Amino acid sequence: MKNPDSLFQQTHDEYVRTRYLAKMHNHALMNVRFKVRDAYEASVKPEFEKKHGRSPETGHEISKAIEKNLFYRTYSSFRYNAQEMVSQSKVAAVQRKLPEMIEAAREIANENPAGGTLRTNPDLELPKYITAQHVHLIPGGYHSEYTEDDVAQGVLLGVKQAGPLINPLRDFGAVGSSVSAWLKHAYPDFTPSNVLDMGTQGGSNLMTYDAAFPGIELYGIDIAGPGLRYGHAKAELAGVKMHLSQQNAEKVDFEDESFDLVVSSFFFHEIAVPATKRILQEALRVLKPGGIMVNVELPPHKSCEPFLNFTFDWDTRHNNEPNYRNFRSQDPTQLMTGAGFPAANTFEQTLPEVATYPEDKLADVWDGKAEAPPHGRGGWFIFGSRKA
Repeated sequence: MKNPDSLFQQTHDEYVRTRYLAKMHNHALMNVRFKVRDAYEASVKPEFEKKHGRSPETGHEISKAIEKNLFYRTYSSFRYNAQEMVSQSKVAAVQRKLPEMIEAAREIANENPAGGTLRTNPDLELPKYITAQHVHLIPGGYHSEYTEDDVAQGVLLGVKQAGPLINPLRDFGAVGSSVSAWLKHAYPDFTPSNVLDMGTQGGSNLMTYDAAFPGIELYGIDIAGPGLRYGHAKAELAGVKMHLSQQNAEKVDFEDESFDLVVSSFFFHEIAVPATKRILQEALRVLKPGGIMVNVELPPHKSCEPFLNFTFDWDTRHNNEPNYRNFRSQDPTQLMTGAGFPAANTFEQTLPEVATYPEDKLADVWDGKAEAPPHGRGGWFIFGSRKA
């Protein structure tokens, strides 16, 4: 059986272009982005203070004040184009081998060596908050399907680097590994028998719970068929038994009190706030008594100073993520309690990335004795609650 990733073979020029663009995008995101603060402090902030008699108090105020600044406009153009071109540079290699990739995924599904399951639903009505734009400037976004049994978007989003995939599949789940390690520390008596990952895409984070909790049953849902087909093939080859199904998380077909653990990873900021509230209610419904929901997300406005909110919310206008700012303006604890979770069991915390943070210092951060690295720079913000 062929791995669909092994069929992703770029020409020399495609490979070099992708590597170059990836480094350019990383430079824009991690280096130039912080130089924008220098431009803000040097001219934008003083001009705002002179006009209003105070400093900007919100990220949105900074966004309006800085939009004509030449350095910021150059940075935005640089970052936008780098983001767009990284994905575009992989499209030709996917299109060239797509029939073979589809056939490889079909063969793996037929052989089904790990015993997982895959349910797709061609009649599922996809929500407009997903289909209205190509999220992250990725051609086709998460959802597009071009042919029968399509895996194109799954491969496009799932291949970690240019050229054949060389990292083991389990290395993908940095987020899931951090959450599962924290769960074992924070709730030492919690031994989930199953987990549901909402917005799982290809299931890369879902797989990590298999290593953390041996014998756990893995379930993942997503509205996009291509990612699920791709993820099923990858999991079967890796010997990981996952049950993937194409569903809208606003209304799933699982029975009440079906799961011990419900998780998500950078899911809610992609969807409309009303949908977020319905999904949290649905998560409460399918959780067993004593079950836990953990969501890895962007930190909310309330926990960030104005300039950091401005830098996070850049994606709202420039990265085809129109719900980004609206979600971050919500209070995560209020979202959980509004859905019916008990306030006393609700949590918000930043976790260190377990793969890079010193293992002997993890407990100090988890217990509040030391500060976690900032979100996106060694840390992950989480929120959630435990059902009564």
